[in-house]
Amino acid sequence: MTESKFYHISSSGLIYRVNTLEEAVKSLDEDGFIWLDYYNPEKKDISILTDIIGIHPLSVEDCFDEKQVPKIEYFHNNTFILFNALSYKDKTLYLDEVNLFIGSNFLITISGHDADGRMPLKNISIEAEHNIMNVKNGPAYLLHVVLDHLVDEKYIAFDTMEDELEEAEETLLDDVSVFHPMQLVHLRRKLVSLRKSLYHEREILVKINRLDCPFIPEKTMAQYRDIYDHLSKFFELTETYRELETSLMELYTSLLNNKMTLASNETNITVKRLTVITTVFLPLTLIASIGGMSEWTMITGGEANWKTSYAILLIFMIIMGGLSYYFIRAIEKGIFLSGKKKRNENQSVSDMPA
Repeated sequence: MTESKFYHISSSGLIYRVNTLEEAVKSLDEDGFIWLDYYNPEKKDISILTDIIGIHPLSVEDCFDEKQVPKIEYFHNNTFILFNALSYKDKTLYLDEVNLFIGSNFLITISGHDADGRMPLKNISIEAEHNIMNVKNGPAYLLHVVLDHLVDEKYIAFDTMEDELEEAEETLLDDVSVFHPMQLVHLRRKLVSLRKSLYHEREILVKINRLDCPFIPEKTMAQYRDIYDHLSKFFELTETYRELETSLMELYTSLLNNKMTLASNETNITVKRLTVITTVFLPLTLIASIGGMSEWTMITGGEANWKTSYAILLIFMIIMGGLSYYFIRAIEKGIFLSGKKKRNENQSVSDMPA
């Protein structure tokens, strides 16, 4: 949906809407300045301004280029500023372009291009009316209201990302098996994009506070320094969030390794038990195989002695099983003591003074 709003703001503090671009330009014969607010315009709507207002055709191209980064460019009768509106919904980061042209008696705001219905400057006219005592002083004051609105919207996005980090940390500490590491990977990519945007936006404010823009007077620097401070804070927050994300990823790897180690230890204990049982019963199986043959004479001297013979066989098997078990335990204990002694010797050597 394309929507264009044109306003005339008088030096006495009156802000009223005009119907067409021609009426807005004509009102420049009066005092004050005009504000042209475009939402999702067609390229032809903005191209008209090259002849009427005098904006540069290259700036018009930048308004419809989705790959631009925040920047500020200076021309003969206007300054072009490209800023980003930040929003964070459903764990998705949106960086929508807001294009601004400021001149001695006009301000042009262009937003909504490829925004999928998002409105970066929604209710901005209401904020301008609430700050009319400052806005009436010139386009630079209205530009401050617009930039301040865009920066305030970033607070909501940063709070949401902080909540997401806290949620990820709680999930990770509760149960590492249900944690999805791709959540942190996606968050890292968002933070990289956000850091890039904030870096360039901060550079814009540095140039404005350096008085590089001839249409923003020195008396407005207090307001623009405040915006710069907010952007610097957000930039530091991105660094903090990136460190938290890295720490959570390292914690995830550590907890996962610990869980895998525990599972491996449990498997080793089970295999060890099965090995002991197998080792103990191996000779017993051999003896039982020989003693369980159908020939009575294999064990005894005749059929009449089978009760005594099998009792002796069972006792012998129990003794063999016990001896095998204690023999295995003695070997394990010897290996354990040998390893422990070796570790103690190594520790003693390492504790010796150089």
